[in-house]
Amino acid sequence: MGMPSYFMNISHLKVIISIILLGLGADSLQAQQPAPEPIRPEKPNVILILADSLGWQDVKCYDIDKPSPMETPNIDALAKKGVLFRQAYAAAPSSSPSRCAIMSGIHPARAQRTHVLGGIPAVPYNREEHRMMPPWNSGRTLENESALANVLKQNGYTTGHAGKWHMGMDHCSFPQPKDQGFDWTRSNLGVTAAMKPNRLAGFATEKKDDRYRLDEQGFARDQNNEDALTFIRESKDKAFFLYYATWLVHYPIQTRSKALLDKYVKKLGVSLPANPEEWKGEGQSNPFYCAMVEELDHYIGQLVQYLESTDDPRWPGHKLSENTYLIFTSDSGGMESIFGQTITDNYPLDRGAMSLMEGGTRVPLIITGPGIKPGVDSEVMVNGLDFYPTILSLAGAKKPDGKKMDGLDLSALLKGDAMNASLVREADGRPRDTMVWHFPNSVALESAIRIGDYKLVRNYDYIRNPSSPPLELYRLYNSEKGKPQRVDIEEAKNLADEMNDRAVAMNKRLAEILAEMGASFPYHNPHFKYALPNKESVPTILSQELKEQTAQVIYQNNGANVTNAHLLYTTNGGEPFEEWFLIPASIMPDNKVVAQLPKGTTHYVFNLIDQNNFLVSYPDLPDSETVEKQKIKYSKLALAVPNHTPKTQTPKNKKE
Repeated sequence: MGMPSYFMNISHLKVIISIILLGLGADSLQAQQPAPEPIRPEKPNVILILADSLGWQDVKCYDIDKPSPMETPNIDALAKKGVLFRQAYAAAPSSSPSRCAIMSGIHPARAQRTHVLGGIPAVPYNREEHRMMPPWNSGRTLENESALANVLKQNGYTTGHAGKWHMGMDHCSFPQPKDQGFDWTRSNLGVTAAMKPNRLAGFATEKKDDRYRLDEQGFARDQNNEDALTFIRESKDKAFFLYYATWLVHYPIQTRSKALLDKYVKKLGVSLPANPEEWKGEGQSNPFYCAMVEELDHYIGQLVQYLESTDDPRWPGHKLSENTYLIFTSDSGGMESIFGQTITDNYPLDRGAMSLMEGGTRVPLIITGPGIKPGVDSEVMVNGLDFYPTILSLAGAKKPDGKKMDGLDLSALLKGDAMNASLVREADGRPRDTMVWHFPNSVALESAIRIGDYKLVRNYDYIRNPSSPPLELYRLYNSEKGKPQRVDIEEAKNLADEMNDRAVAMNKRLAEILAEMGASFPYHNPHFKYALPNKESVPTILSQELKEQTAQVIYQNNGANVTNAHLLYTTNGGEPFEEWFLIPASIMPDNKVVAQLPKGTTHYVFNLIDQNNFLVSYPDLPDSETVEKQKIKYSKLALAVPNHTPKTQTPKNKKE
């Protein structure tokens, strides 16, 4: 007997209700579950902030011994968010070679880019007063597809540059940022534009039409910093690399904030000078400079605050700072004096910019970012050359095939134990313990090597120079018990005689490294007005000849054989950025030197170097001091190529 129909309807209804309730329960359960966490973007942002000539003791968090009078609360706060390196070095003691080394990853000695003043013939600064002259050095950074910005761009990054450049003959000469892979670039001087008529006039105001209008904290608006922030604002929805090169705290030493200047005048207990452009006080007593350092700190604070308060469009629910690596450092040690003005003091470090003593190369370095432990104070020895491989590693970018890199990847150190020096390894797996610097320029004329706790300085200008011994050896630290203990970072006790075997061994290693890099070295000056050994034996150039593209000179041997020869040439003689390049010349029988002129050469000069390392030029050129004072071009006295056709682009030099 079948079931009544109404029972079947009730049964069906129950099933339907059960299904509906189950569905509602599932929806309710699903609604109660949290939404999946957004995935961290694969490519982190990278910001490199490069200050100009900021000294190791100019930043408050680096204070040792006597406290620095500069107030840097924002940089100090940044140090607590990441790793502060106590033994960080620039690749060179001057601006341009350090910047080129960072962007190319190539040591200044290898790149033949060792000083700011490059791309000119090898001449002494003062032909009668200086015993030696620097060698030719390139006027530009290496221009190739493996420049840092180019590689990051090829790996999906938007690249930006704000501020100082100076990787060519001048700020405006080739190559420019876009030649090196930057999508976006601005170079406004901001608050460092010279104040007129002097630095006690033209202070910023609160007026709306004042381009340096004071903010609520009394700091002048800095267009350089605004440019950096603009790039971040425009690029934050993409993976970006920002090279923020501040013009601060380079000369001119000034501040547009009168209140800030007055603050340091009072704090330091000093009075402003009668001559606005001088400062004769000792140590860190310059109120203009102290104000500049605090200005730099303020602008860095603005950038960090933006990162920490701005949502990351690529990572909902997170701030930009959470997926951004920030590197803050300086291109050289502090400039202690310039144009007769005392600027700062790197004490306890010796000397400053333009020197390979510790004050010229040791710099502040703070690195923060994802995976980096906060508040770490590291004594591991690192270098600006390390930024190239480190940034590529942090960005997950593929390293260019066959690319030579003179620095090492710090990413394992940063993401691991930042106090463990063994995490920084050479290509063969050995922990790094050696660094080399080469500065055959200015009045320094020196190279240096650090191996572990010891540092050796080789002086080239030591003949009849009692103030400059051939070798200086210092023990900076004692690491026998693990953590480095300070011994002589002042470089006050030269141990070269006491520890002669170590000095000789370190000098030999320095020579090997520089030889592998193809480094160039200073020459003796035959025009020096006082006696020098073998000066009377230098060769004399008698005549020159040019046939088609083959140039030659005939010389007289006066007792010293010619052992090397170069041709210096330019393809844009007489133009604003007249740039000189170097190629080898051939020493032939019968006292003849021959070279083939590169295509487009407008002017040229022969260099002959004898067995005693004296350099003789033909034609004889004026020293760089005269050229600078009289604003003349070297091409005016060089050999001219008849009927030449000037080129608008200068070629790569042979070293490249």
